[in-house]
Amino acid sequence: MPEKKSGSVWAVIAAGCFAVALFCLIYPIYVIRPFRYQGASELMVALRVLRVRPVVTLGVVVLSILAFVQYWRLKPSRMRRVFAAIGLIGTVVFAALCRVNAYEMMFHPMDRPVFTSVAETKLDGREKVVVIRIADAARAYPIRSMSYHHIVNDIVGGVPIVATY
Repeated sequence: MPEKKSGSVWAVIAAGCFAVALFCLIYPIYVIRPFRYQGASELMVALRVLRVRPVVTLGVVVLSILAFVQYWRLKPSRMRRVFAAIGLIGTVVFAALCRVNAYEMMFHPMDRPVFTSVAETKLDGREKVVVIRIADAARAYPIRSMSYHHIVNDIVGGVPIVATY
Protein backbone atom coordinates (compact mmCIF):
# COMPACT_ATOMS: atom_id res chain seq x y z
CA MET A 1 0.00 0.00 0.00
CA PRO A 2 1.50 3.39 -0.90
CA GLU A 3 2.59 5.49 2.06
CA LYS A 4 0.17 8.35 1.29
CA LYS A 5 -2.82 6.02 1.03
CA SER A 6 -1.78 4.19 4.21
CA GLY A 7 -1.68 7.52 6.06
CA SER A 8 -5.18 8.33 4.88
CA VAL A 9 -6.46 4.98 6.14
CA TRP A 10 -4.98 5.57 9.60
CA ALA A 11 -6.38 9.10 9.65
CA VAL A 12 -9.87 7.80 8.78
CA ILE A 13 -9.61 5.13 11.49
CA ALA A 14 -8.58 7.78 14.04
CA ALA A 15 -11.44 10.07 12.96
CA GLY A 16 -13.88 7.16 13.25
CA CYS A 17 -12.63 6.42 16.77
CA PHE A 18 -13.11 10.10 17.68
CA ALA A 19 -16.67 10.04 16.30
CA VAL A 20 -17.61 6.82 18.11
CA ALA A 21 -16.25 8.09 21.45
CA LEU A 22 -18.14 11.37 20.99
CA PHE A 23 -21.36 9.51 20.12
CA CYS A 24 -21.02 7.26 23.18
CA LEU A 25 -20.71 10.36 25.34
CA ILE A 26 -23.36 12.62 23.81
CA TYR A 27 -26.22 10.37 22.68
CA PRO A 28 -27.33 8.99 26.07
CA ILE A 29 -27.14 12.45 27.63
CA TYR A 30 -29.17 13.91 24.76
CA VAL A 31 -31.89 11.25 24.99
CA ILE A 32 -32.13 10.80 28.77
CA ARG A 33 -32.70 14.30 30.11
CA PRO A 34 -35.50 15.99 32.04
CA PHE A 35 -38.46 17.57 30.27
CA ARG A 36 -37.81 15.80 26.99
CA TYR A 37 -40.03 13.14 25.53
CA GLN A 38 -38.13 9.92 24.94
CA GLY A 39 -39.45 7.56 22.33
CA ALA A 40 -39.24 3.88 23.21
CA SER A 41 -36.79 3.02 20.43
CA GLU A 42 -34.42 5.94 21.04
CA LEU A 43 -34.48 5.26 24.78
CA MET A 44 -33.69 1.60 24.10
CA VAL A 45 -30.72 2.63 21.93
CA ALA A 46 -29.48 5.09 24.59
CA LEU A 47 -29.68 2.41 27.30
CA ARG A 48 -27.82 -0.07 25.07
CA VAL A 49 -25.13 2.53 24.42
CA LEU A 50 -24.81 3.04 28.19
CA ARG A 51 -24.46 -0.71 28.65
CA VAL A 52 -21.77 -1.27 26.00
CA ARG A 53 -19.89 2.01 26.07
CA PRO A 54 -17.24 0.98 28.63
CA VAL A 55 -16.03 -1.77 26.28
CA VAL A 56 -16.58 0.28 23.11
CA THR A 57 -14.71 3.32 24.42
CA LEU A 58 -11.83 1.16 25.63
CA GLY A 59 -11.65 -0.38 22.17
CA VAL A 60 -11.71 2.96 20.35
CA VAL A 61 -9.00 4.37 22.64
CA VAL A 62 -6.73 1.40 21.93
CA LEU A 63 -7.47 1.57 18.20
CA SER A 64 -6.98 5.34 18.21
CA ILE A 65 -3.58 5.01 19.89
CA LEU A 66 -2.59 2.38 17.33
CA ALA A 67 -3.77 4.62 14.47
CA PHE A 68 -1.92 7.60 15.94
CA VAL A 69 1.34 5.66 16.27
CA GLN A 70 1.08 4.26 12.73
CA TYR A 71 0.18 7.68 11.32
CA TRP A 72 3.07 9.33 13.21
CA ARG A 73 5.54 6.75 11.85
CA LEU A 74 4.63 7.77 8.29
CA LYS A 75 6.19 11.19 9.02
CA PRO A 76 3.36 13.48 7.93
CA SER A 77 3.77 17.23 8.19
CA ARG A 78 3.99 18.89 11.58
CA MET A 79 0.48 20.35 11.24
CA ARG A 80 -1.01 16.94 10.47
CA ARG A 81 0.76 15.46 13.48
CA VAL A 82 -0.72 18.20 15.67
CA PHE A 83 -4.23 17.44 14.35
CA ALA A 84 -3.65 13.72 14.92
CA ALA A 85 -2.54 14.40 18.50
CA ILE A 86 -5.59 16.61 19.13
CA GLY A 87 -7.83 13.85 17.77
CA LEU A 88 -6.20 11.26 20.01
CA ILE A 89 -6.52 13.51 23.06
CA GLY A 90 -10.17 14.19 22.20
CA THR A 91 -10.91 10.47 21.90
CA VAL A 92 -9.27 9.75 25.26
CA VAL A 93 -11.09 12.65 26.95
CA PHE A 94 -14.48 11.59 25.54
CA ALA A 95 -13.84 8.01 26.66
CA ALA A 96 -12.87 9.20 30.15
CA LEU A 97 -15.99 11.38 30.38
CA CYS A 98 -18.07 8.32 29.49
CA ARG A 99 -16.91 6.85 32.80
CA VAL A 100 -18.50 9.76 34.71
CA ASN A 101 -22.10 9.23 35.76
CA ALA A 102 -23.64 12.47 34.47
CA TYR A 103 -27.04 11.55 35.88
CA GLU A 104 -25.63 11.33 39.37
CA MET A 105 -24.25 14.82 38.91
CA MET A 106 -27.50 16.17 37.44
CA PHE A 107 -29.84 14.60 39.96
CA HIS A 108 -28.71 15.51 43.43
CA PRO A 109 -30.97 15.93 46.47
CA MET A 110 -32.47 19.35 47.06
CA ASP A 111 -31.63 20.56 50.57
CA ARG A 112 -33.24 23.52 52.32
CA PRO A 113 -35.92 24.36 49.73
CA VAL A 114 -37.31 27.89 49.68
CA PHE A 115 -41.08 28.35 49.83
CA THR A 116 -43.54 31.11 49.02
CA SER A 117 -47.14 31.47 50.08
CA VAL A 118 -49.92 30.16 47.85
CA ALA A 119 -50.92 33.73 46.99
CA GLU A 120 -47.39 34.57 45.79
CA THR A 121 -46.74 31.41 43.82
CA LYS A 122 -46.37 31.52 40.05
CA LEU A 123 -47.42 27.93 39.48
CA ASP A 124 -49.97 27.06 36.85
CA GLY A 125 -53.17 25.79 38.45
CA ARG A 126 -52.75 22.46 36.63
CA GLU A 127 -49.15 21.92 37.68
CA LYS A 128 -48.46 18.65 39.49
CA VAL A 129 -47.01 18.83 42.99
CA VAL A 130 -46.00 16.43 45.74
CA VAL A 131 -47.80 17.51 48.92
CA ILE A 132 -46.68 16.72 52.47
CA ARG A 133 -48.82 17.60 55.46
CA ILE A 134 -47.82 16.95 59.05
CA ALA A 135 -50.15 18.40 61.71
CA ASP A 136 -50.72 22.04 60.74
CA ALA A 137 -47.65 22.34 58.50
CA ALA A 138 -47.92 21.63 54.79
CA ARG A 139 -45.51 21.81 51.85
CA ALA A 140 -46.00 21.45 48.11
CA TYR A 141 -43.02 20.49 45.94
CA PRO A 142 -43.57 21.14 42.21
CA ILE A 143 -42.68 18.12 40.08
CA ARG A 144 -41.09 20.49 37.56
CA SER A 145 -38.57 21.60 40.20
CA MET A 146 -38.11 18.12 41.62
CA SER A 147 -37.33 16.57 38.25
CA TYR A 148 -33.75 17.81 38.51
CA HIS A 149 -33.37 16.47 42.05
CA HIS A 150 -35.89 13.63 42.52
CA ILE A 151 -35.34 13.94 46.27
CA VAL A 152 -36.11 16.84 48.59
CA ASN A 153 -34.78 16.86 52.15
CA ASP A 154 -36.89 19.13 54.33
CA ILE A 155 -38.34 19.64 57.79
CA VAL A 156 -42.15 19.84 57.94
CA GLY A 157 -43.77 20.57 61.28
CA GLY A 158 -40.48 19.87 63.05
CA VAL A 159 -40.20 16.41 61.44
CA PRO A 160 -37.34 15.66 59.02
CA ILE A 161 -38.79 14.24 55.79
CA VAL A 162 -37.66 13.06 52.38
CA ALA A 163 -40.03 13.78 49.51
CA THR A 164 -39.54 11.90 46.25
CA TYR A 165 -41.49 10.67 43.27
